[in-house]
Amino acid sequence: MQCRRNHRVQPVGAAGSSLRPTSNGRETLKLSAPSLGRFASALSVSAIAIAAFGSAVSAETIRWARVGDALTMDPHSQNEGPTLTVLHHIYETLVRRDIDGSLQPRLATEWYIHPDDPTVWVFKLREGVTFHNGNEFNAEDVVFSFERVRAESSGFRALHTAVTGATAVDDHTVHVQMEGPSPLYVQNLTNFFIIDSDWSRENDVVNPQDFAAGEESYAVRNTNGTGHYQLVSRDPEVQTVMTYYDGHWDEAPQVTDIVYTPIAEAATRVAALLSGEVDMVQDVPVQDIARLEQTDGITIATGPENRNIFFSYDMTSPQLISANVDDNPFSHPEVREAMALALDRDAIRQVVMRGQSQPSAAPLPPFVNGWTEAMHSYDAPDYERASELVRSVYPDGFSVDMHCPNDRYLNDEAICQATVAMLGRAGIDINLVSQTRSLHFPLIENWETDFYLLGWGVPTFDSAYVFNFLVHSRGDGFGAYNGAHYANDDVDAMIESLSTMTDLEARNQVVADIWEQVMEDRVFLNVHNQLLAYAVRDGITVAVHPENQPHMASITIDN
Repeated sequence: MQCRRNHRVQPVGAAGSSLRPTSNGRETLKLSAPSLGRFASALSVSAIAIAAFGSAVSAETIRWARVGDALTMDPHSQNEGPTLTVLHHIYETLVRRDIDGSLQPRLATEWYIHPDDPTVWVFKLREGVTFHNGNEFNAEDVVFSFERVRAESSGFRALHTAVTGATAVDDHTVHVQMEGPSPLYVQNLTNFFIIDSDWSRENDVVNPQDFAAGEESYAVRNTNGTGHYQLVSRDPEVQTVMTYYDGHWDEAPQVTDIVYTPIAEAATRVAALLSGEVDMVQDVPVQDIARLEQTDGITIATGPENRNIFFSYDMTSPQLISANVDDNPFSHPEVREAMALALDRDAIRQVVMRGQSQPSAAPLPPFVNGWTEAMHSYDAPDYERASELVRSVYPDGFSVDMHCPNDRYLNDEAICQATVAMLGRAGIDINLVSQTRSLHFPLIENWETDFYLLGWGVPTFDSAYVFNFLVHSRGDGFGAYNGAHYANDDVDAMIESLSTMTDLEARNQVVADIWEQVMEDRVFLNVHNQLLAYAVRDGITVAVHPENQPHMASITIDN
C-alpha cells in the first residue's frame, strides 16, 4: 500500500509500499584536517538534501546538529539518549513525558488499573492511526511490541520485568498482566516504542537487534512507525533526513522536514550555527554559552537535565583486565574511599564545565524519587588521606585503564582527563582510553572494561530505574549496564519487590534502604548532574526538555 504524501522529494517508502528505504538510517578545540573533511562532507550532503526539497513548497526545514548520532533505528535495541531522541520523531509510545514531567497520551488515550484485578493494566488505544506504510495500528501491534521489548536482545528489558504478558481484548484495548500489583508501571512506558507487527514479520525483525554483539538487521537502517516524521534517508554518523508523514493523526507541525547532522567536534558545531549551515545545536559547548548569548541572531535556552555523570568500576572480579596488580584494587573499600576523596567535583564544575553543572555525590538528579540531601553532599578533596588509603593496600600504588566516551556527554573526555590527574595524586596511575560512544557502550554491556565514565537519565523519575539497570546483579533482564559487577542478594530482593509494592510510603522506605547500602558500598563515583543548553537561530522557539529530547513537531518558527 502506497504511503500518502504531498512532498516534493520522493522518499524511499516503508516496506509494504512500492518504494523501500535505503540501506545507508567546553574549551575551543583545534580542528584537524580529517575533522574539517568530515564536516564538509556532512554539509555537502545537507545542501543536496535541502535543495532536493525545492522552493515550491512552504514547508519549514530544521537543520539540527548535535554531538552524536542515533546508534540504531531499531526501536527496542538501545536505551541511549541520542538514539531515543531521533526515534521519538519516527516511532510513538503509549504515553509521553511532557516538558513539565507529566504523562501525556499518545497512542494510548486512557490507561488505568483494572477495577476487578489490581495486577492488570488497561490501555485504551487511539483510533484512526496508521503506520508510515499505510498499515492500520491496532492492539495486535501493541501486544507484539510488548513481546519484542522483553526479548533477550532488548536494551529495555529491565523496565518490563514485572510484565508476564499482554492480551488484545479488542482492536483498541490491551490488557497487560503484571506479576503483581504495579501502580507505577505506566511511568516505565515513556520510551516504549510501538512497532508494526506485520512489517516486523515481513522483514524478519521479530527480535530486536543485538547491538552489543554487532548484529545487523533490516530494522537497524529502516523504519516503519506512526510518528510525525518518516525516514527519507540515513547515512549513519553523517546525516539522517526525515519528512512529515501527512497521514499522522495529530495536528500538522510547523516543521515539516528535518536534516539531522551529528557533529562531534564542539567548535565545528558552533561554527555551523554561526555560519547559518544549521538552525539548531542541541549540545552547546559550555565554553561557548556566554559568547553565543551575546551574538546577534542566536538564542540560548538552558535548563537542568535528567541525567547524572558518574564513574563506575568492576568491584567483584578476582582480577582486572588492565590493572598491573594480581588482584582487584576496586574490591578494596580503602581504594574506593580514596577515589571519592581524590575527586574534586567543584574544580570540574569551575574549570571543565565553566559553571554548567551541579556537583553531587548522588547518582541521580534531585527531582527523582529517592534523592536526598544526605546523598547529595560530598567531602572536600583530601589528597594526603587518599594517598594513605591507596598505599595501605598497594605501597607503590597501581595502574588501570579508564574508558571514556568522547562524543556523548558535555565535555566527557575533559572530565576524564581532569579525573586522571586527580587520581594520580592519590597513587592511582590511569591510562585513559577515549573513543566514540558506539565502541564505548558495548564495553560496559559485555563486561570488557574495568573502569569507565557513564551518564544516566531517569525517565521514570523513580529510583527503581537506576536500580534495575545499574545496581541489580545481571540476569533475567536486570543489570544490563551493571558494569560494576555489583551483586548483593539482599539488595536484589529489595529491588525486585519495588515493582509490585502498593504501599508507596513503605516502598519509599525500601528505596531509601537500597540507596543506603549502595552509597555505603560506593558502587558509583558520581561527578555531577548535567545542565543543558540549546542554541537556535532567532525566530525558532524550542523548550529545553528534562530528558534532553527536543521534538521538532513542537517547535514554533516566527517568520
